[in-house]
Amino acid sequence: MADSAATAPSTDPRNATSTAPGGQAPQPGAPELPPSLGNGGQLAAVDLGSNSFHLLVARMDGGTMQIIDRYKEMVRLGEGLTHDKHLREEVAERALACLERMGQRLRDLPPGRVRAVGTNTLRQMRPESRFLPRAEHALGHPIEVIAGREEARLIYLGVSHGLAVADEKRLVIDIGGGSTEVIVGQGFQPLLRESLHMGCVSMSQRFFGNDKITPKQMDKAELYGALEIRPVRVLFRQSGWAAATGSSGTIKAIAAVIMAEGWSEDGITQHALDLLREAMLDSGKVSALPFKGLTEERRPVFAGGVAVLRALFSSLAISHMRVSDQALREGLIYELVGRLEHEDVRERTVATLCRRFDVDQAHATRVKDTALHLLAQLRTPWQLDHANYEPMLGWAAELHEIGLAVSHSQYQKHGAYLIDNADLSGFTRQEQTVLAALVLGHRRKFPIDSFLQLPSGLRCCARRLCVILRLSVLMHRGRNPDSVPAPTLGADGDTLLLRFPEGWLDQHPLTRLELEEEAGRLVPAGLCLDFG
Repeated sequence: MADSAATAPSTDPRNATSTAPGGQAPQPGAPELPPSLGNGGQLAAVDLGSNSFHLLVARMDGGTMQIIDRYKEMVRLGEGLTHDKHLREEVAERALACLERMGQRLRDLPPGRVRAVGTNTLRQMRPESRFLPRAEHALGHPIEVIAGREEARLIYLGVSHGLAVADEKRLVIDIGGGSTEVIVGQGFQPLLRESLHMGCVSMSQRFFGNDKITPKQMDKAELYGALEIRPVRVLFRQSGWAAATGSSGTIKAIAAVIMAEGWSEDGITQHALDLLREAMLDSGKVSALPFKGLTEERRPVFAGGVAVLRALFSSLAISHMRVSDQALREGLIYELVGRLEHEDVRERTVATLCRRFDVDQAHATRVKDTALHLLAQLRTPWQLDHANYEPMLGWAAELHEIGLAVSHSQYQKHGAYLIDNADLSGFTRQEQTVLAALVLGHRRKFPIDSFLQLPSGLRCCARRLCVILRLSVLMHRGRNPDSVPAPTLGADGDTLLLRFPEGWLDQHPLTRLELEEEAGRLVPAGLCLDFG
């Protein structure tokens, strides 16, 4: 295979690329994730926001998170995004320098205990900009780009762990640089979640980029915010939430100013926001905002953040908001703990999809068992020993027939579309793309172009996982649980050696014919199937 070298593990973490379907670089000889986290082990989360980059290092002690280290830089990545969705080089250099400093702090942590995610600006950035590979190299760890609703789920997970235990429904709002996440949840479970296309950086650039703060500009900004919220306003107002909590630097900065000015003694109120608006208009300039508690680095994006929060207060009928010190990065730590302790939300997401699309779960389980059996035999010869390969292949096997809910004709295409475009809790955009490619490729013509569109480090391993899934589906095409033996499967480079018990293929001529056809379909993918 032309790109087979892409699966070779890097021995230098600074040169690691996203060579696993989950976006994490493989380590030779052992699974990526330890079987149990235990107490005392350090974990780290990196939040690459549109305004600030955050690093959080913590350890778990008896189920309680203990913060060891925090690091934050106001990078303002969002202001460097051009109209054609590329990143201006001076902003890219600023961001990469920050990531190198964070990478120095993370150098001694194994990849399985670090999770780095990018949010709104990285979601918008075109792949041709090539910023993400440079960022991963600077940080020394893979970076996952998460969807807005997944960001909302992780924010709620972090905030909810910092709130007192209660049965009431809670409204949680996080204003970032390029997006605002709004969530209603109960306990640790989010019930409603939305990501709105407005943030402190984008709103400040759009409405206050001339350094002026006038009544007309503020009215326009707040009206724009209200229009963004309008499609979900009724849904959230009728959800029955009892208390509102805000997180992120924007809301904490607004709360700091309000309390320093003596406009509120506890959190943020509507009256305090009214007084803040009047004081901003009196100042008239972004650069001249005179407030106590407002830092120099926050000042350029403060007006946009205030406009967003005022729009939210008005549209969602918020009268009082508490402020949380926990947000996305804490949610990443709790999510990472869950994965390390084998409580992966992705398992629940796949199970929910199977129920929703009425998957034949007995058949899917048989395909999955066969696929994992074949993977175990190819783990060494095909360098498929990364810990994320097994669950990704298993999930693809469980979901390979969800497209039947749309149509039997070309159902692999319908299934791939559903997976690629659904909001799948726990999955990154890259994981969804790989999972969709596996489902698309599980039958008929091998979709070479779909795998070529994956990041270079993912192409070979994803293509090989797809071949394993194809063979597993083929062997269970008759849907008879008792008719499939346990074949042996080996590999000599790009040649697969599939062997059945003596005489079995003679008794199953239909399977022999299907394997002959499959051998022909794999030739364009650069693979030779030798069976007997």
